[in-house]
Amino acid sequence: MDTGLDPGAVVGPVARGARRGSPGTTRTLPPALPYELFDCLQVNLAVLADRWHGAGTHLGLGAALRFSPVTGADGLPTVARTVEQHLADARSALGIEVRSLHRTSGAAGIPLVEGCYVVADAHHLPWVPYFGQRHMEHSFLAEAAGQNGQDCQNGPDGPDGVSVVDGYHNETPWGSARPGLWSLSAEDLLAAVPGPALVAELAPAAGGPGAVTATADLAGPAAVDAYVDAYARHPDRNAALGRLTLETWFLARSRRLHAAFLAASGAAPDSAVDAHVRAWGALTEQTYLAARRVERGRTEPPGLLPRLREQLHADGALLGPALAATPVAGAAAGPPAAVGAELRAAVAAVAAAVLGTPAGPLLDGQSLGEVPQFSSFRIVEIIERLEDELRFEFDAADLVPENLHDIDAICAIVRRSPSAGPALARLGES
Repeated sequence: MDTGLDPGAVVGPVARGARRGSPGTTRTLPPALPYELFDCLQVNLAVLADRWHGAGTHLGLGAALRFSPVTGADGLPTVARTVEQHLADARSALGIEVRSLHRTSGAAGIPLVEGCYVVADAHHLPWVPYFGQRHMEHSFLAEAAGQNGQDCQNGPDGPDGVSVVDGYHNETPWGSARPGLWSLSAEDLLAAVPGPALVAELAPAAGGPGAVTATADLAGPAAVDAYVDAYARHPDRNAALGRLTLETWFLARSRRLHAAFLAASGAAPDSAVDAHVRAWGALTEQTYLAARRVERGRTEPPGLLPRLREQLHADGALLGPALAATPVAGAAAGPPAAVGAELRAAVAAVAAAVLGTPAGPLLDGQSLGEVPQFSSFRIVEIIERLEDELRFEFDAADLVPENLHDIDAICAIVRRSPSAGPALARLGES
């Protein structure tokens, strides 16, 4: 289906923070909202919170630090929260009430009113990279175009136009998802929601959001061990690591959001908190890399699950001063081994080609993470292309994030690989 949409566009100037419950609010995206901290169900509740109650209200979703896994449909434990749980969080932390909640068989059952929050199958939504690629729940706001002065410029005009707001921000194997505002025709909406959807009609609570304080809902050490052990012992490694990729993504984003809430609540800057949150991000990268390795028939890297266990056991310290004494997984790697010019040039050429950036700055010491196009998907592509082009295989134990963020560190683990001898000889590195 060709909808004529530009999935990267954000339309018009961003609205200023509106007064609480103002009926004249425009439907542009709130300014300075950290969209990358939220999952695809939370983010559009955060958009409504800042629209109705002012900038910063969204941080209420980060007040609770949680680890309460339940058994998922595939038999593996999951920390993913249901739509209903997210709506309950929105009431208690954001001052958003649910006026009605119903399931509809398609787009015809969606009321195009302010605060219409829809959860549908991302496989059919043409503004997200999952379109035509993956079936998964995804939220958006659907309102009649032109309401309250709304000006949608990147889609069909007319009285039947539909304004879609989606704040989702993520990198995917099929491209980038970015916050935006799109205008669809009524026919486009029917195609985007051809099947069942959950529809909530939301409104600002009369009293606004109440006082929100930091809380912890963390299952104990035995539950942490049982969670990690379930993934370690699962016989289908592709299924286990595929699910764990999503799990660590949820956990990393929720920890970043909680840290942002603590900072906004006046917590003193703490380098240990920052390091712990960064370690969650690194663990997400490591999990995705492990999943891709196993998918390609390679050896599963051994350090992933112990690292996950350490991160989960350390989480509770985020709420107290004990964090400063908590060991954080993923200590910085030592100085890279000396490598020759030919290997450095080969590695830099592959990285530069994948990232679409000049090789020179990478050779001069620029971190891969400093390149705008860098993501966990790109580092996996770099690793796989190096193995294909140099005809060797990395040692699975070396595939941890701290070894993969600059040219010299990658060269060092090439040299350590038992199978890299012929490649090094061809490059004059024997």
